[in-house]
Amino acid sequence: MSIKRALITGIGGQDGPYLAQHLLSKGYEVFGAARRGSSTNDWRLRELGIADQVRYAEIELLEFSNILSLMQEVKPDIVFNLAAQSFVASSFAQPIYTADADALGPLRLLEAIRSADPKIRFYQASTSEMFGKVRETPQKETTPFHPRSPYGVAKLFAHSAVVNYRESYDMRATSGILFNHESPLRGREFVTRKITSHLALYKRGQAGALTLGNLSAQRDWGHARDYVKGMVMMTEAQISDSYVLATGKTRTVRDFVNAAAAALDIVLDWNGEAEAEKAVDRATGKVAVEVSPKFYRPAEVDMLLGDASKARRELGWEPETPFEKLVEEMAHADLSRVDRGLPLL
Repeated sequence: MSIKRALITGIGGQDGPYLAQHLLSKGYEVFGAARRGSSTNDWRLRELGIADQVRYAEIELLEFSNILSLMQEVKPDIVFNLAAQSFVASSFAQPIYTADADALGPLRLLEAIRSADPKIRFYQASTSEMFGKVRETPQKETTPFHPRSPYGVAKLFAHSAVVNYRESYDMRATSGILFNHESPLRGREFVTRKITSHLALYKRGQAGALTLGNLSAQRDWGHARDYVKGMVMMTEAQISDSYVLATGKTRTVRDFVNAAAAALDIVLDWNGEAEAEKAVDRATGKVAVEVSPKFYRPAEVDMLLGDASKARRELGWEPETPFEKLVEEMAHADLSRVDRGLPLL
């Protein structure tokens, strides 16, 4: 049996390295594609110790001919599309670019696959942000979508395109509607990593108070390492479909702060409400966490809670990492980086 070949777009992000690591452990040959200039951003792959095991290629999701050439050159068995403008806040400032990359980018990939070899399996990284102003709780595959950001709108277009190509051309195309999944490899522009990295610096006296937005926003947080396994299960299933991956439990941003502080032996005392809410470090009496309206979203998504019953039933997927363990792993990783004098990327 020949070795399967996987192409991962967006290899430099959080999920790509964990996915590459998992695929390598299963005997796949892995190609990682990223935009010119970002393809050398391999610190996550190096942190996992697999940088030398991934073959690199350049891709530009805004250019169809480039994508088609890449498909014809690499000849992958599976394409995992993780590439995106994935920061929700930035999508409000860059809505047109977000739509081009996150909506039309996957459409170009689907069309390139259909042209090069329609037998190539395709995975699209959909998102719980498509649910937005939720119509039911918990959210599952049949829950109506109501995105509340340009990012969510663009991702919904791509998600719908995958369904359309699957039904119209009988392509092996699937979408993973993943709820929030974090790890020590998450970028600092995301609130979870912002919290753990800032508190690590605060712990060592290298930062002042951590400033956040809506502390009461609720999210269903899991570990990226668990979720990439679900991605592979979807592509290896006999029937292509859409699946929600989630833990089925929610925590607030405030809960995440408390868990990260506890992992770093920082005791917080909270007082005040809304914009006046703050957390005081019991050991020093200093304000460790405060709120600023500038970090509020123009249209807030207050609560996301996923129902992964279908993935459990049909794929046998289960989240393995408890919330507290996830936050502890992230906080300890950032504290270790601070102590070793490494840049917090």
